[in-house]
Amino acid sequence: MTIIKICGLRDAATAVETAKAGADMIGLMFAESRRKVTPQECHDILEAVRAERRMPGPVTFEAPERGDVRGLGWYGAWSEAIETSAARWRPLIVGVFANQSVSEVNDIADAADLDLVQLSGGEDAEFVRAIERPVFRAVHMFPETTADDVFDTVRDGLAAGVLLDTGSNAAKGGTGERFDWSVAAEASRRLPFLLAGGLAPENVAEAVAVAAPWGVDVSSGVETDGVKDIEKIRAFIRAARGGRNGR
Repeated sequence: MTIIKICGLRDAATAVETAKAGADMIGLMFAESRRKVTPQECHDILEAVRAERRMPGPVTFEAPERGDVRGLGWYGAWSEAIETSAARWRPLIVGVFANQSVSEVNDIADAADLDLVQLSGGEDAEFVRAIERPVFRAVHMFPETTADDVFDTVRDGLAAGVLLDTGSNAAKGGTGERFDWSVAAEASRRLPFLLAGGLAPENVAEAVAVAAPWGVDVSSGVETDGVKDIEKIRAFIRAARGGRNGR
């Protein structure tokens, strides 16, 4: 099954319906964004989702030991650990950060009891190492980016997972635009990753078939007039589940 992450949720009711629709992960924005959650919105979403999954605090992962897995195989071991926890406690709660300090990320993650942290601002290896929760590390994809570039960026094995998203010279973080899925398809032969950028209910099945990602991540593609649309979220999940990732 393709792992599904719905990002940028801002209200408890939509978060609960997203969980019921079968999302494996929901993303809460703590970086500067029109989707950034307020402390009250964060509190309400966390309370509602945790009541739904009947677990009061953060998930504990059966993570691999660094001495047991080397190189890119680290991500395969972590993807299995995340899948196991998602199957039992979905949706996992991911906090999305960009261009913030290590202390701010760790403090917010602790206060909110997040399951995972996503770093979308191009943070370096030293920054990733300093985060106290499992990290999804975003790799920004430009027209010149190759699969080998992706491997070189994440080969250090510091993160728990990788997200490939369209890069922009104007800003850090997601652009809502699609990049060359053939590069993602090449990367998928050696690396499990979340595919983001320009996904929507209309094209996610094609993305899964072409790029063979471990998971998919969507935000703007399931919105109407800038607001999360639960019918689009349901349609996205149905379409993604109908695809085959070839693993």
